Amino acid sequence: MSTEEKPTAPRSLAEALRARDDASLAALLRSRPDLITPVPTDVTQLATRAGTRASVVRALERLDRFALQTAQALAVAPDPAAYDDLLGLMAGDPGEDRDRAVVAALPRALGVLREQALVWGGDDRLRLVRTARELLAPSPQHPSPTGLGPSVQEATAGMSPGRIQEIVAAAGLPSTHDAVSAAASLTALFTDRRRMAALLAELPDDSLDVLDRLVWGPPYGQVTADPAPHLRRLLDCGLLLPTAPGTVVLPREVALHLRGGRAHRRPEPVPPPVTARATHRPQVVDATAAGQAHTALATVAELLKDWDEGGPAVLRAGGLSVRDLKRTAVALDVSEPVAAFWVELAYAAGLIASDGEADERYAATPAYDEWRELTAAERWSRLVTAWLTATRTPGLVGGRDAKDRTLSALGPGLDRSAAPEVRHRVLALLAGLPEGAAPAAESVLARLRWERPLRGPQAEDDLRGRIARWTLDEAELLGITGRGALSSPARALLAAPPPPKEQDPPTAPTGPGDKLPVHHRTAPAAHDHPPLAPLSPAEQAVASAAAARVLAPLLPEPLDHVLLQADLTAVAPGPLRQPLADMLDVLADVESKGGATVYRFTPASVRRALDAGRTAADLHAFLAEHSRTPVPQPLTYLIDDVARRHGHLRVGAASAYVRCDDDAMLNEILADKRSAALRLRRLAPTVLAAQADPATLLEGLRAMGYAPAAESAEGDVLITRADARRTPPRTAPEPVPEGPPVPDETLLAAALRAIRAGDLAATAPRKPADGASPAAGGDLPRTSSADTLATMQAAVLTGGALWIGYVNAEGAASQRVVAPIRVEGGYVTAYDHTADEVRTYPLHRITGVAELADD
Repeated sequence: MSTEEKPTAPRSLAEALRARDDASLAALLRSRPDLITPVPTDVTQLATRAGTRASVVRALERLDRFALQTAQALAVAPDPAAYDDLLGLMAGDPGEDRDRAVVAALPRALGVLREQALVWGGDDRLRLVRTARELLAPSPQHPSPTGLGPSVQEATAGMSPGRIQEIVAAAGLPSTHDAVSAAASLTALFTDRRRMAALLAELPDDSLDVLDRLVWGPPYGQVTADPAPHLRRLLDCGLLLPTAPGTVVLPREVALHLRGGRAHRRPEPVPPPVTARATHRPQVVDATAAGQAHTALATVAELLKDWDEGGPAVLRAGGLSVRDLKRTAVALDVSEPVAAFWVELAYAAGLIASDGEADERYAATPAYDEWRELTAAERWSRLVTAWLTATRTPGLVGGRDAKDRTLSALGPGLDRSAAPEVRHRVLALLAGLPEGAAPAAESVLARLRWERPLRGPQAEDDLRGRIARWTLDEAELLGITGRGALSSPARALLAAPPPPKEQDPPTAPTGPGDKLPVHHRTAPAAHDHPPLAPLSPAEQAVASAAAARVLAPLLPEPLDHVLLQADLTAVAPGPLRQPLADMLDVLADVESKGGATVYRFTPASVRRALDAGRTAADLHAFLAEHSRTPVPQPLTYLIDDVARRHGHLRVGAASAYVRCDDDAMLNEILADKRSAALRLRRLAPTVLAAQADPATLLEGLRAMGYAPAAESAEGDVLITRADARRTPPRTAPEPVPEGPPVPDETLLAAALRAIRAGDLAATAPRKPADGASPAAGGDLPRTSSADTLATMQAAVLTGGALWIGYVNAEGAASQRVVAPIRVEGGYVTAYDHTADEVRTYPLHRITGVAELADD
């Protein structure tokens, strides 16, 4: 039941860690990366750091439910405890009704606690780290999840000796000479199954009912100054002990007897399985996911197009205003929470950012132009990878922060370091289901709660649970899942192994060709399969490329044509190639979306294309080239009519002016009442001056139905382009890590060498040199300069090793074991066993030396 069998029992956590091999220490540093930041100088410092409160709390919060229950049981067990005592607390008293699942799972849970240095010692002397015991032991301020109260020894600590002797006598025990032995006598009685059963058999039913109400916790109750007889009987014989005026507690030993030895009412040795709520054919899942992926790309492209010429303003505190988020939601035809998700996704992918100007606004970044040049599958994998690793959590938008301020999209306060881990874990659980199986959301949440149980009385709607729910919804929006089931491209993105095979053959379809009864797709217990580990950046890049290759055949092929209709509309029967889509976005307005996009040509849209530098001939040639139907005559007339009037008026800066060769048209403008706000006056037969700026004058004339063109100071027509606004180069926001990152193998190997070498320097047996003051407690050795030089020279001749104290140029002191090779010029060249290399040390920085003992 234990792999930790040592000839001599360790006396401390440091000794237990020192006895571990490198693989075991590497596992500890991998599971608790905070212990390696910075690298400990030796094993003693590693053990000290592993026992600090912050580190222990972090380790406890990352335990699964059964490992945490095991630690909680050890916190209420004697210190030290034998393995059989722990087994009794977890599985109950020996007998046929002992929980076999607990018996089978306990060695694994204990191994996890030992690996993470929360428990040390052999099976006959298991010790919980003192800080963990303090955190998990029951107390009135911090009740234990076990529902147990204090032990008899703890509950009677402040009781008068006379009162304790009265309890001992009422319980039928001989009187003792002091309070400590009296408490020990009561403890022996309450832990003796036979005598305890006899004592309880003498109690009336009312007294037993009181014990039943307290047995599973909370163990505290209230009594009056003159308790009823059935309560008085319990108080007299110590089955209830007073802790404060009017408050009594059920001693831990009594509760354990009534529970049959169990510390927990419901041990959970096995994680709850993730169950399927529906099953679809894999082809249907992939097709649905591909459709969602195409919609996701179109939505992000539409968002960026909407912000192409400069998006909404940045709030003073950062982020989008509620009004701008609502406007974006209307433009995308989605709800506000979904709009917040798309905005945050584009921001996480580095496609939008603040322009940093005085009038700060959001706009597309140069990375957006690079993203548009990728294939559809590559654009999708870029978005999904950004989503997987982002710590920004769009689901929090609209909520409140700790200072009761509203959290806004793109604003501060949305980073949650647990988000990437939860997203990856949810998708990994989906990958463990059979292919095509959509999970029941509650089973996913129950599994996550088992893997990371909440500490303390928190609501079920905890942050990790909410992130998991948002993950399921966002995965469907992105096309990672289709109809709730994980798609093939997503499996490639996660580098997931093939899903498990079905145990039973499927029955005939019962729906429209894609559904099977759920009970034929029961997933095997997920704990039977190793969990998927998050990928490194290099592995993620390879997986993203693989996912793009899997998705590419599932996406519709971009088209190079549209269908023109006589009602001045064009129908795109599928996604369009980028140049065609860009030109249509300028030349026409989108009227409806879906499987086919409908564009409508209007005078304003045609004028927009002419403003962008296109001529009527260019537009006619473009439509003829890309239409599978003849160009309708009404569309030809519309283009020619708008082009004939386009640029007939010229607007420049006076504040602004209008010039036109047709003075009759200028007379018409002056006579129009709608031009009054422009404050026009005639300067010449062909020139009007205005008090408005050129942009306002352009908009005013266009609102009156004219088609003016702007001109430069040289009189040339100014061409405006829709994609002119870009931010300076911006990097995507960096995720906020949840604690120190997991060290890689290179760092682990270097850290282990440093710890072992430092431990050698700190623990190597040594003898003080003549005249030296012996170092104690790990202090640096102290010798005079002459003694240091003489000892070094002697070691060069004998080839012996020395223990030295050394202070580097930064003033950091350390202990080292060196073998001197040469001493000259005020320097000693030696092989440093601590660093495993030859180094040169200035003699004046060596505080002292000591020879190592002969053994």
